[in-house]
This record gives sequence, C-alpha cells and structure tokens, in this order.
Amino acid sequence: MGFEIVRLDHVQLAMPPGREAEAEAFYSGLLGLERVPKPQPLAARGGCWFVRGPVAVHLGVEEGFRPARKAHPALVVRDLAALEAALTAAGVPVRPNPDREPGRGAYVDDPFGNRIELVAAD
Repeated sequence: MGFEIVRLDHVQLAMPPGREAEAEAFYSGLLGLERVPKPQPLAARGGCWFVRGPVAVHLGVEEGFRPARKAHPALVVRDLAALEAALTAAGVPVRPNPDREPGRGAYVDDPFGNRIELVAAD
C-alpha cells in the first residue's frame, strides 16, 4: 500500500441543539476533558469540542437527533473505580461491561443518551 493510517484524530458524537452547558458539565465536569473553542465558522453551528492530551471528542448539533446506543467511543481510564464513583455520586448510572473482566470496563450514557464505554488502563 503506499499509505499508513497513523492515529485517530477525534470522535464525533451528535447532540441536540442548545444543550452545550449539559455537554460541558458531563465531558468537562465529570470526565475531565477540557472544552476548547470550535474554529470559525464551525462555532456558529453549535455543539462543542473537548480534549485532553491525545483524546478529542467533538459534539455536533444534529436536527432530529437520535442518541447512539450501539456505536460508541471507548475511553481508556486510569483509576476507573474512582471515575465510576464520581459518576455515581453525580447521579450518572454506570453499567458494568459484561464483555470485560469485573472492574475493567463499564458503560455510561452522556446527557443525550449516547453510549460511552470506559476501559481500565493497564
């Protein structure tokens, strides 16, 4: 082949219009990702972007929004138990991932119903 895919740049999820504050509370407040400004003219479309190191999650506004229940990003987490405790304390239901060893993976939904997988770092 003469090419090589070298990394994933970002994951894009959809969100309903006008709910950026909820996205920031979840992705920044609970998951610890930093909200960064969207470039112009993308900012006029709504939504928001979050990053932390090499991890980037973009939320784009979609009319007629339907949450992603099957498709999902999987975030690798150091001290998964601490994040699960923080999410639970904030009222976010955490579901064990039955396909991983106990304590090694879980699922949560963002405020819009998009599924997020959490995977324990080795």
